[in-house]
Amino acid sequence: MAKLGVNVDHIATVRQARMGIEPDPVHAAVLAELAGADGITVHLREDRRHIQDRDLKILRETIKTRLNLEMAATKEMVQIALNIKPDCCTIVPEKREELTTEGGLDVKTNSAFLAKCVNALQDANIKVSLFIDPDLDAVKKSHMLGVDAVEFNTARFSEAKTEKLEDEELVNIINAVKMGSKLNLEIIAGHGLNYINIQKIRSIKEIVEYNIGHSIVSRALYVGFERAVREMKSLIG
Repeated sequence: MAKLGVNVDHIATVRQARMGIEPDPVHAAVLAELAGADGITVHLREDRRHIQDRDLKILRETIKTRLNLEMAATKEMVQIALNIKPDCCTIVPEKREELTTEGGLDVKTNSAFLAKCVNALQDANIKVSLFIDPDLDAVKKSHMLGVDAVEFNTARFSEAKTEKLEDEELVNIINAVKMGSKLNLEIIAGHGLNYINIQKIRSIKEIVEYNIGHSIVSRALYVGFERAVREMKSLIG
């Protein structure tokens, strides 16, 4: 059975809209765990637009499952990760002007610096994943960097306007997943997955975990956070 990692960034987005203390992403993480989440994901951005350093510190001290830190490949973020010691770091591309992560990591261009980041994190016994597009060359390069896992960017699949385009993107994901699995990479998927499209991608048995945030937070507005997590967990199972 695949695992569910719940991203609580957008709980913090609502909080930061008023620069207040609620809603608290730490509280949401606790509720997610009670509802069966297998891990908690947060993205500490360089501009701190949602998750704050305080959130990351308290989450490390309180959650009982696994903490996955999404982070840019920068010296600052690597040092924070080495201090906090999350269970996993997922290296993602990051632009200040973007609303959310746009596209997968450019593994080819940034390979030298990425290798330094990966080695530093792994030397501290932190598992490392790269957020990449379902591209065969990106999979091969990720394997060469020695990472533990890859998380495939499912945005093009999730945002497809027609069933034909959705099926074409699903084929790209399947091909990339199979190659990653053959290279002994742990396979994760995420970005834009919701309660409808998850039902099509969940059949890919090599995917061991899904990282989902926005759709769960959106659903929680109507049914509550615990129920929203349980419903997604049930669909994945």
